[in-house]
Amino acid sequence: MNQDIRRAFYQLLHDLTECRDQDLSHSLQALYSSDVEWRGSYPINEKRGVDAVFEDVWRPLKHSFPDLERRDLIFMAGSYEGRDYIATVGHFCGNFEKDWLTIPANNNPTYIRYGEVHQVKDGKIVQSNCLWDILDVMRQAGYWPLPPSTGLEGRWAGPNTGNGIQLSISPEELSAENMKQTLLMQKSLGDNNGPEHFTRDGLINMEQKNYWHPKMMWYGPSGIGTTRSLAGFVDYHQLPFRLAFPNRMSSSLWDGHEDLMKELNAGHYIRVGDGDFTVTGGWPSVVSPHDGEFLGSGATGKMLQMRVMDFYHHHEGLIRENWVPIDIIFMMKQMGVDVFQRMHNEWKQ
Repeated sequence: MNQDIRRAFYQLLHDLTECRDQDLSHSLQALYSSDVEWRGSYPINEKRGVDAVFEDVWRPLKHSFPDLERRDLIFMAGSYEGRDYIATVGHFCGNFEKDWLTIPANNNPTYIRYGEVHQVKDGKIVQSNCLWDILDVMRQAGYWPLPPSTGLEGRWAGPNTGNGIQLSISPEELSAENMKQTLLMQKSLGDNNGPEHFTRDGLINMEQKNYWHPKMMWYGPSGIGTTRSLAGFVDYHQLPFRLAFPNRMSSSLWDGHEDLMKELNAGHYIRVGDGDFTVTGGWPSVVSPHDGEFLGSGATGKMLQMRVMDFYHHHEGLIRENWVPIDIIFMMKQMGVDVFQRMHNEWKQ
Protein backbone atom coordinates (compact mmCIF):
# COMPACT_ATOMS: atom_id res chain seq x y z
CA MET A 1 0.00 0.00 0.00
CA ASN A 2 1.64 3.23 -1.13
CA GLN A 3 2.26 6.31 0.96
CA ASP A 4 -0.57 8.36 -0.54
CA ILE A 5 -3.18 5.71 0.25
CA ARG A 6 -1.90 5.33 3.81
CA ARG A 7 -2.11 9.06 4.40
CA ALA A 8 -5.58 9.26 2.86
CA PHE A 9 -7.02 6.58 5.14
CA TYR A 10 -5.23 7.99 8.16
CA GLN A 11 -6.97 11.31 7.50
CA LEU A 12 -10.35 9.73 6.71
CA LEU A 13 -10.38 7.81 10.00
CA HIS A 14 -9.66 11.02 11.89
CA ASP A 15 -12.27 12.94 9.87
CA LEU A 16 -14.93 10.35 10.73
CA THR A 17 -14.16 10.51 14.44
CA GLU A 18 -14.00 14.28 14.72
CA CYS A 19 -16.56 15.47 12.16
CA ARG A 20 -19.66 17.52 13.04
CA ASP A 21 -22.94 15.65 13.51
CA GLN A 22 -24.32 16.98 10.23
CA ASP A 23 -21.26 15.67 8.38
CA LEU A 24 -21.26 12.15 9.88
CA SER A 25 -23.15 10.46 7.05
CA HIS A 26 -20.88 12.04 4.44
CA SER A 27 -17.73 10.99 6.34
CA LEU A 28 -18.99 7.42 6.63
CA GLN A 29 -19.74 7.23 2.91
CA ALA A 30 -16.29 8.61 2.10
CA LEU A 31 -14.64 5.90 4.18
CA TYR A 32 -16.80 2.77 3.87
CA SER A 33 -18.19 0.84 0.93
CA SER A 34 -21.99 0.85 0.83
CA ASP A 35 -22.18 -2.85 1.82
CA VAL A 36 -19.33 -2.79 4.34
CA GLU A 37 -19.07 -5.67 6.81
CA TRP A 38 -18.52 -4.10 10.25
CA ARG A 39 -17.54 -6.40 13.13
CA GLY A 40 -17.14 -5.03 16.64
CA SER A 41 -17.06 -5.76 20.34
CA TYR A 42 -20.10 -7.07 22.20
CA PRO A 43 -22.86 -5.86 22.38
CA ILE A 44 -22.49 -4.05 19.03
CA ASN A 45 -21.29 -7.19 17.21
CA GLU A 46 -21.80 -7.49 13.44
CA LYS A 47 -23.41 -4.97 11.11
CA ARG A 48 -23.85 -4.96 7.35
CA GLY A 49 -24.00 -1.82 5.24
CA VAL A 50 -23.00 1.77 5.81
CA ASP A 51 -26.53 2.75 6.93
CA ALA A 52 -26.44 0.19 9.76
CA VAL A 53 -22.97 1.39 10.77
CA PHE A 54 -24.35 4.93 10.91
CA GLU A 55 -27.42 4.04 12.99
CA ASP A 56 -26.00 1.39 15.32
CA VAL A 57 -22.32 2.30 15.71
CA TRP A 58 -21.27 5.86 15.00
CA ARG A 59 -24.36 7.95 15.71
CA PRO A 60 -24.77 6.52 19.25
CA LEU A 61 -21.03 6.90 19.90
CA LYS A 62 -20.96 10.53 18.76
CA HIS A 63 -24.17 11.26 20.68
CA SER A 64 -22.58 10.06 23.92
CA PHE A 65 -19.18 11.66 23.28
CA PRO A 66 -19.95 14.82 21.27
CA ASP A 67 -16.35 16.10 21.35
CA LEU A 68 -14.84 12.74 20.33
CA GLU A 69 -11.29 12.65 18.96
CA ARG A 70 -8.99 9.91 17.75
CA ARG A 71 -5.48 9.34 19.11
CA ASP A 72 -3.56 6.63 17.25
CA LEU A 73 -0.57 4.94 18.89
CA ILE A 74 0.05 2.57 15.98
CA PHE A 75 -0.99 2.97 12.36
CA MET A 76 0.31 0.35 9.93
CA ALA A 77 -0.59 -1.25 6.64
CA GLY A 78 0.15 -4.28 4.47
CA SER A 79 -1.26 -7.18 2.49
CA TYR A 80 -2.19 -10.75 3.39
CA GLU A 81 -3.49 -13.40 1.00
CA GLY A 82 -4.10 -10.75 -1.65
CA ARG A 83 -6.11 -8.48 0.67
CA ASP A 84 -4.96 -4.98 1.68
CA TYR A 85 -5.25 -3.91 5.30
CA ILE A 86 -4.84 -0.96 7.62
CA ALA A 87 -4.40 -1.74 11.32
CA THR A 88 -4.46 0.68 14.24
CA VAL A 89 -4.15 0.83 18.02
CA GLY A 90 -5.06 3.86 20.09
CA HIS A 91 -7.73 5.61 22.13
CA PHE A 92 -10.78 7.63 21.34
CA CYS A 93 -11.08 10.50 23.81
CA GLY A 94 -14.15 12.52 24.69
CA ASN A 95 -16.33 13.85 27.47
CA PHE A 96 -18.86 11.15 28.45
CA GLU A 97 -22.03 13.28 28.36
CA LYS A 98 -24.83 10.81 27.58
CA ASP A 99 -25.26 7.10 28.32
CA TRP A 100 -23.59 4.77 25.83
CA LEU A 101 -24.61 1.12 25.40
CA THR A 102 -26.54 1.58 28.69
CA ILE A 103 -23.32 2.58 30.52
CA PRO A 104 -24.25 5.61 32.68
CA ALA A 105 -22.53 8.82 31.61
CA ASN A 106 -20.43 10.65 34.21
CA ASN A 107 -19.54 13.86 32.32
CA ASN A 108 -15.83 13.09 32.67
CA PRO A 109 -13.09 12.75 30.05
CA THR A 110 -13.08 9.10 28.94
CA TYR A 111 -10.66 7.07 26.85
CA ILE A 112 -12.02 4.26 24.67
CA ARG A 113 -9.16 1.91 23.85
CA TYR A 114 -9.31 0.41 20.36
CA GLY A 115 -7.63 -2.14 18.17
CA GLU A 116 -8.89 -1.95 14.60
CA VAL A 117 -8.19 -3.83 11.39
CA HIS A 118 -9.73 -2.48 8.18
CA GLN A 119 -9.67 -4.27 4.83
CA VAL A 120 -9.56 -1.77 1.99
CA LYS A 121 -10.41 -2.21 -1.66
CA ASP A 122 -10.87 0.33 -4.46
CA GLY A 123 -10.40 3.25 -2.10
CA LYS A 124 -12.98 2.17 0.51
CA ILE A 125 -13.13 0.00 3.62
CA VAL A 126 -14.99 -3.21 2.80
CA GLN A 127 -14.55 -4.89 6.19
CA SER A 128 -13.88 -3.39 9.63
CA ASN A 129 -12.87 -5.35 12.71
CA CYS A 130 -13.10 -3.07 15.75
CA LEU A 131 -12.29 -4.35 19.22
CA TRP A 132 -13.23 -1.38 21.39
CA ASP A 133 -12.62 -1.92 25.12
CA ILE A 134 -16.15 -1.35 26.39
CA LEU A 135 -15.33 -2.95 29.75
CA ASP A 136 -12.75 -0.21 30.32
CA VAL A 137 -15.43 2.43 29.70
CA MET A 138 -17.44 0.84 32.50
CA ARG A 139 -14.38 1.03 34.75
CA GLN A 140 -13.85 4.71 34.00
CA ALA A 141 -17.54 5.39 34.63
CA GLY A 142 -17.13 3.97 38.14
CA TYR A 143 -18.41 0.41 37.74
CA TRP A 144 -16.48 -2.86 38.00
CA PRO A 145 -18.47 -6.05 37.37
CA LEU A 146 -15.53 -8.52 37.55
CA PRO A 147 -12.93 -9.59 40.13
CA PRO A 148 -9.85 -7.33 40.42
CA SER A 149 -7.51 -7.45 37.44
CA THR A 150 -4.15 -9.14 38.00
CA GLY A 151 -2.38 -6.60 35.78
CA LEU A 152 -2.37 -2.81 35.77
CA GLU A 153 -5.53 -1.11 34.49
CA GLY A 154 -5.41 2.16 32.55
CA ARG A 155 -4.50 3.62 29.19
CA TRP A 156 -1.99 1.80 27.00
CA ALA A 157 1.38 3.39 26.31
CA GLY A 158 2.58 3.86 22.75
CA PRO A 159 5.73 2.23 21.36
CA ASN A 160 8.80 3.05 23.42
CA THR A 161 10.56 4.31 20.28
CA GLY A 162 7.74 6.71 19.39
CA ASN A 163 7.50 5.52 15.77
CA GLY A 164 4.13 3.79 15.72
CA ILE A 165 2.58 5.88 12.92
CA GLN A 166 3.79 4.19 9.74
CA LEU A 167 2.78 6.55 6.92
CA SER A 168 5.79 5.75 4.73
CA ILE A 169 6.47 2.42 3.06
CA SER A 170 8.70 0.18 5.17
CA PRO A 171 11.54 -1.97 3.78
CA GLU A 172 10.02 -5.27 2.62
CA GLU A 173 12.87 -7.33 4.04
CA LEU A 174 12.45 -5.84 7.52
CA SER A 175 8.68 -6.31 7.46
CA ALA A 176 9.02 -9.93 6.35
CA GLU A 177 11.70 -10.73 8.93
CA ASN A 178 9.63 -9.35 11.78
CA MET A 179 6.52 -11.17 10.58
CA LYS A 180 8.56 -14.37 10.55
CA GLN A 181 9.65 -13.71 14.13
CA THR A 182 6.03 -13.19 15.22
CA LEU A 183 4.88 -16.45 13.66
CA LEU A 184 7.80 -18.39 15.11
CA MET A 185 6.98 -17.05 18.58
CA GLN A 186 3.31 -17.97 18.15
CA LYS A 187 4.29 -21.42 16.86
CA SER A 188 6.43 -21.95 19.97
CA LEU A 189 3.32 -21.44 22.09
CA GLY A 190 1.53 -24.18 20.18
CA ASP A 191 4.50 -26.52 20.12
CA ASN A 192 4.98 -26.20 23.89
CA ASN A 193 1.55 -27.16 25.12
CA GLY A 194 2.24 -30.26 27.23
CA PRO A 195 1.58 -30.65 30.98
CA GLU A 196 5.09 -29.43 31.78
CA HIS A 197 4.15 -26.07 30.23
CA PHE A 198 1.24 -25.49 32.60
CA THR A 199 3.50 -24.33 35.43
CA ARG A 200 5.22 -21.00 36.05
CA ASP A 201 8.73 -22.38 35.53
CA GLY A 202 7.64 -24.38 32.50
CA LEU A 203 6.30 -21.28 30.76
CA ILE A 204 9.17 -18.98 31.69
CA ASN A 205 11.79 -21.45 30.49
CA MET A 206 10.15 -22.68 27.31
CA GLU A 207 11.11 -21.55 23.80
CA GLN A 208 9.11 -18.33 23.92
CA LYS A 209 11.89 -16.79 26.06
CA ASN A 210 14.05 -16.64 22.91
CA TYR A 211 11.67 -14.12 21.28
CA TRP A 212 10.70 -11.70 24.07
CA HIS A 213 12.82 -8.67 24.98
CA PRO A 214 14.03 -8.53 28.63
CA LYS A 215 12.05 -5.30 29.01
CA MET A 216 8.94 -6.64 27.30
CA MET A 217 5.56 -5.00 27.90
CA TRP A 218 2.30 -6.89 27.45
CA TYR A 219 -0.70 -4.58 27.17
CA GLY A 220 -3.84 -6.59 27.87
CA PRO A 221 -7.52 -5.61 27.78
CA SER A 222 -9.45 -4.35 30.76
CA GLY A 223 -10.14 -7.30 33.03
CA ILE A 224 -6.57 -8.56 32.65
CA GLY A 225 -4.43 -5.43 32.47
CA THR A 226 -0.85 -4.57 31.58
CA THR A 227 2.20 -6.58 32.64
CA ARG A 228 5.99 -6.16 32.34
CA SER A 229 8.68 -8.78 31.68
CA LEU A 230 8.18 -12.41 30.72
CA ALA A 231 7.68 -13.35 34.38
CA GLY A 232 4.96 -10.72 34.75
CA PHE A 233 3.28 -11.91 31.55
CA VAL A 234 3.32 -15.51 32.79
CA ASP A 235 2.12 -14.66 36.31
CA TYR A 236 -0.65 -12.24 35.44
CA HIS A 237 -1.99 -13.63 32.19
CA GLN A 238 -0.39 -16.57 30.41
CA LEU A 239 -0.51 -19.18 33.19
CA PRO A 240 -4.06 -18.32 34.37
CA PHE A 241 -5.21 -18.34 30.74
CA ARG A 242 -3.62 -21.73 30.00
CA LEU A 243 -5.12 -23.27 33.13
CA ALA A 244 -8.56 -21.96 32.13
CA PHE A 245 -8.24 -23.03 28.49
CA PRO A 246 -5.80 -25.97 28.30
CA ASN A 247 -7.51 -27.48 25.25
CA ARG A 248 -7.69 -24.33 23.18
CA MET A 249 -7.53 -24.34 19.39
CA SER A 250 -5.83 -21.53 17.49
CA SER A 251 -3.78 -20.92 14.35
CA SER A 252 -0.81 -22.61 16.05
CA LEU A 253 -2.89 -25.48 17.51
CA TRP A 254 -4.99 -26.67 14.60
CA ASP A 255 -3.88 -30.30 14.43
CA GLY A 256 -6.92 -32.55 14.62
CA HIS A 257 -9.37 -29.64 14.71
CA GLU A 258 -9.27 -28.37 11.15
CA ASP A 259 -12.95 -29.12 10.45
CA LEU A 260 -14.20 -27.18 13.47
CA MET A 261 -11.89 -24.23 12.79
CA LYS A 262 -13.07 -24.15 9.18
CA GLU A 263 -16.74 -24.35 10.22
CA LEU A 264 -16.32 -21.35 12.54
CA ASN A 265 -14.13 -19.47 10.04
CA ALA A 266 -11.57 -19.34 12.85
CA GLY A 267 -7.88 -18.53 12.63
CA HIS A 268 -6.02 -15.53 11.29
CA TYR A 269 -7.66 -13.29 8.71
CA ILE A 270 -4.66 -10.95 8.93
CA ARG A 271 -0.90 -11.43 9.19
CA VAL A 272 0.84 -8.20 8.28
CA GLY A 273 4.32 -6.83 8.89
CA ASP A 274 5.12 -3.15 8.48
CA GLY A 275 8.67 -2.25 9.45
CA ASP A 276 9.10 -2.65 13.20
CA PHE A 277 5.44 -3.65 13.68
CA THR A 278 3.39 -6.76 13.01
CA VAL A 279 -0.24 -7.72 13.59
CA THR A 280 -2.28 -10.91 13.57
CA GLY A 281 -5.98 -11.30 14.30
CA GLY A 282 -8.96 -13.60 13.93
CA TRP A 283 -12.75 -13.55 14.18
CA PRO A 284 -12.37 -15.72 16.21
CA SER A 285 -8.64 -16.27 16.71
CA VAL A 286 -9.05 -18.95 19.38
CA VAL A 287 -11.72 -21.57 20.04
CA SER A 288 -11.65 -23.44 23.33
CA PRO A 289 -13.69 -25.27 25.92
CA HIS A 290 -13.77 -23.37 29.20
CA ASP A 291 -12.10 -25.92 31.50
CA GLY A 292 -10.88 -23.80 34.43
CA GLU A 293 -11.52 -20.63 36.42
CA PHE A 294 -11.22 -17.40 34.41
CA LEU A 295 -11.94 -13.87 35.65
CA GLY A 296 -13.92 -15.27 38.57
CA SER A 297 -16.02 -17.67 36.51
CA GLY A 298 -15.57 -21.37 37.28
CA ALA A 299 -15.22 -23.93 34.51
CA THR A 300 -18.38 -24.30 32.43
CA GLY A 301 -17.14 -26.71 29.75
CA LYS A 302 -18.74 -24.45 27.15
CA MET A 303 -17.00 -23.97 23.81
CA LEU A 304 -15.89 -20.34 23.60
CA GLN A 305 -14.96 -18.21 20.60
CA MET A 306 -12.38 -15.49 21.28
CA ARG A 307 -12.09 -12.32 19.23
CA VAL A 308 -8.45 -11.31 19.53
CA MET A 309 -5.86 -9.06 17.87
CA ASP A 310 -2.12 -9.02 18.57
CA PHE A 311 0.01 -6.01 17.67
CA TYR A 312 3.77 -6.46 18.14
CA HIS A 313 6.69 -4.03 18.29
CA HIS A 314 10.03 -5.52 17.31
CA HIS A 315 13.03 -3.75 18.84
CA GLU A 316 16.69 -4.70 19.22
CA GLY A 317 16.08 -8.01 17.46
CA LEU A 318 13.29 -9.18 19.77
CA ILE A 319 9.59 -8.60 20.49
CA ARG A 320 9.56 -5.76 22.97
CA GLU A 321 5.87 -4.82 23.17
CA ASN A 322 2.57 -6.61 22.56
CA TRP A 323 -0.82 -4.86 22.51
CA VAL A 324 -3.70 -7.35 22.77
CA PRO A 325 -7.31 -6.23 22.26
CA ILE A 326 -9.68 -9.02 23.36
CA ASP A 327 -13.47 -8.91 23.51
CA ILE A 328 -13.67 -9.85 27.20
CA ILE A 329 -17.39 -9.08 27.56
CA PHE A 330 -18.15 -11.46 24.67
CA MET A 331 -16.08 -14.18 26.37
CA MET A 332 -17.92 -13.69 29.66
CA LYS A 333 -21.30 -13.75 27.91
CA GLN A 334 -20.48 -17.18 26.48
CA MET A 335 -19.60 -18.36 30.01
CA GLY A 336 -23.05 -17.29 31.19
CA VAL A 337 -21.88 -14.05 32.85
CA ASP A 338 -23.81 -10.92 31.81
CA VAL A 339 -21.36 -8.10 32.50
CA PHE A 340 -23.94 -5.45 31.64
CA GLN A 341 -26.46 -6.91 34.09
CA ARG A 342 -23.81 -6.89 36.81
CA MET A 343 -23.07 -3.25 36.01
CA HIS A 344 -26.76 -2.37 36.22
CA ASN A 345 -27.08 -4.16 39.56
CA GLU A 346 -24.12 -2.20 40.90
CA TRP A 347 -25.62 1.03 39.54
CA LYS A 348 -28.92 0.44 41.37
CA GLN A 349 -27.29 -0.21 44.74
